[in-house]
Amino acid sequence: MDPIRNPYSPGAGMPPPELAGREDLLDRLRITLERVRTRRPAKSILVVGLRGVGKTVLLLKSSDYAESRGMLVTRVEAPESRSLPALLTPGLRSAMIKLARLSRARELARRALRGLAGFAGALKVKYHDIDLGLDLDPEPGLADNGDLELDLQALLEAVGEACLSADTGLAMFIDELQYVTENELAALIVALHRTAQRRLPVALVGAGLPQLRGRMGHAKSYAERLFDYPEVGPLSPMAAALAITKPAGELGVEFRKDAVEMILSEAEGYPYFLQEWGKHVWDAAARSPITEQDVRSASASALATLDEGFFMVRFDRLTQTERRYLRAMAELGAGPHRSGEIAGQLDRRVTSLAPVRAKLIAKGMVWSPAHGDTAFTVPHFDGFMRRIMPGDRWRK
Repeated sequence: MDPIRNPYSPGAGMPPPELAGREDLLDRLRITLERVRTRRPAKSILVVGLRGVGKTVLLLKSSDYAESRGMLVTRVEAPESRSLPALLTPGLRSAMIKLARLSRARELARRALRGLAGFAGALKVKYHDIDLGLDLDPEPGLADNGDLELDLQALLEAVGEACLSADTGLAMFIDELQYVTENELAALIVALHRTAQRRLPVALVGAGLPQLRGRMGHAKSYAERLFDYPEVGPLSPMAAALAITKPAGELGVEFRKDAVEMILSEAEGYPYFLQEWGKHVWDAAARSPITEQDVRSASASALATLDEGFFMVRFDRLTQTERRYLRAMAELGAGPHRSGEIAGQLDRRVTSLAPVRAKLIAKGMVWSPAHGDTAFTVPHFDGFMRRIMPGDRWRK
């Protein structure tokens, strides 16, 4: 097959050629954004799921929709090393500058910018990564207490009032939200609670690993009533088959039924893996229709590519102790696994391994679906760990 015409798009946050099986969730996100834009009560949405299920793509599609409806949009990804104020301020600055160009919103938008200047100035001592350039002087008493919880609430209120004056709304899209610290999550929850109480058109659409639900609840107990947490998992067999066959069919290429079934078995419905297998199978096939033998020939290269990129980039961030812990999990299978079972594999006490487990959770490598349980956040990572650390030498 011509590799130039290959329709599949494996990559971090890359929209697939056919976004199959996510129509209901996209509709739910659109309804929320429309309700916020028209000043109707709506819960903000936090999409949760494992790596490779397409959470980032859903955020991108939703943010494009919000922009098409005239909403102001900020898009950020939360890395482990940056503070929430540093993440939010550039996007809020751009949104308010855009709003200040409208005569009906100019006064309140400029007030929000003065509040932003005070917010950044007051918190810069505590959060050294804030870098904000504004020509406006701060407004004394507006979001400048130096207390994140108080100041973020005041700032988002000012932003919401400016949006209201322009008959629009602000949608903040934050990916990898599980990396935001608990006290910063608490401040964000308080601020969104206040804007919701006042029916100001401000919303958060976030995405994160499954532990995000628990972290939000720990940050503020009422977070479960303020947000919806739709869970994104593997695609159904029908949707997964469509994600493989439709892009090829639009280029005049067909798959035999057994070839599709084999791809679905290898990828287990995970959208990222489907794209990876689709790409490699296309490149391996000589002609249409694509056969089971084509899939078998391509599977080794698809798995090798996943090992070199998708899996290895996460493995390289681990200490040797953390790698041994994950290898012990892999010895038990895909999981989830009880802490005692993992400790037994390492011939250690559960309590002595608690700090290692906590670090792996903080790094987004594992999560706890129930008390005492541990599961991988990356699908198929158990197989990768057995390949990268074969045999029994890891036990020593």
